[in-house]
Amino acid sequence: MGRKYFGTDGIRGRVGQGPISPDFMLRLGRAAGRVLGNGKAATVVIGKDTRISGYMFESALEAGLVAAGADVRMLGPMPTPAVAYLTRSMRADAGIVISASHNPHEDNGIKFFSAQGEKLADEVEEAIEHELDQPFTTVASDLLGKVVRVEDALTRYAEFCKTCVPDNFSLRGLCLAVDCAHGATYQVAPKVFSELGAEVSTIGAAPDGLNINRGVGSMHPEAIQAHVLASGADLGIAFDGDGDRVLLVDSHGRLLDGDAMIYVLARDWQESGRLRGPVVGTLMTNFALEQALADLGIEFIRAKVGDRFVHQALVERGGMLGGEASGHLLCLDRATTGDAIVAALQVLEVLLRRRWSLAAATAEYRPLPQQTVNVRIAAGARPLDAPVVRAARREAEAKLAGKGRLVLRPSGTEPVVRITVESADEALVEHVLDTLSTAVRTVT
Repeated sequence: MGRKYFGTDGIRGRVGQGPISPDFMLRLGRAAGRVLGNGKAATVVIGKDTRISGYMFESALEAGLVAAGADVRMLGPMPTPAVAYLTRSMRADAGIVISASHNPHEDNGIKFFSAQGEKLADEVEEAIEHELDQPFTTVASDLLGKVVRVEDALTRYAEFCKTCVPDNFSLRGLCLAVDCAHGATYQVAPKVFSELGAEVSTIGAAPDGLNINRGVGSMHPEAIQAHVLASGADLGIAFDGDGDRVLLVDSHGRLLDGDAMIYVLARDWQESGRLRGPVVGTLMTNFALEQALADLGIEFIRAKVGDRFVHQALVERGGMLGGEASGHLLCLDRATTGDAIVAALQVLEVLLRRRWSLAAATAEYRPLPQQTVNVRIAAGARPLDAPVVRAARREAEAKLAGKGRLVLRPSGTEPVVRITVESADEALVEHVLDTLSTAVRTVT
């Protein structure tokens, strides 16, 4: 069976269009309840970010799940990794997150987690899609599910985050600037860092349902960079709307992406004996990280773009550290999925134990200049198969040989082709981006 609705990161789209509508969510809830229950009454937890449409989809999913006989545990606004953790700790059969991650409020989406707090297997997603095609039925009245709101969900997750660092770990004396992107971390992130002793200065912590990711967060790091410089903070932390991405800013206002964070962690964990297996990146990981890890004698492998593929490669190869430049970091000896708060704490633990500043910890890491252009395409279009695009790609790769690297790929979450070029030759980068962008546009 193929998949019509699930992409690389759940189901996502514009609110009110296609599957991102309340009638579809009602049917999705029933289908998920049927499949996840596997012949019994399932227990499903539901969390969401702060976008206004979450209320609508939360209610629709709840109704569909209850109609299938599933019991529902409502978490309210919670980071995506918090839902993964609570699914596991509450012994639920599955978790659902209502979020479009780093996208604006006009978009929304659905992600599922298994009972183990991991992304659903492909065959389970396919089974849910198959059930969506079946007639909508409701179980007998005495078999309908029940709904309970989990009042202490935020505290449970905050305590989990704090257990991911040693008992003697303290942020006392450190001034942290934290950007919550007006998203799902707006309550819990300041709580965790302040309870660990830091002086916390926040921005992006006043969600109104419409401002998620707007001008703040990891998609707009200039906001936290400016705030760090203005406040004199020791370090800045920027999350995305659903709390599974994180970027850091040093005291000089310099932005550090996920690759730089992986460099800091891999370097320390290898020396301390904590690192196991290879470090896993993606096709988008900067070549400088691959080189830096090789110099340290650390194996590095690339997976397809998407944290689920990084996770899969880590599990298959016995690894524990991986992620993406965008700020998705997986520390599998601490959490089952990419967790932005946990990842930030891991970096802070290394810095404080080593008595390093963030600038000092990354002084020897120099990423190769990288630029990305997104070219919008028609839904279902396959421009990368077109002869004109293939020819332009061959020409570009020939020009970059020995000077840089090219990645040309369709997005798994939106109708765009992403063109990324790495090279110290800025003129060459601009030329390759312009040539390939033009080629893609001619066939879309």
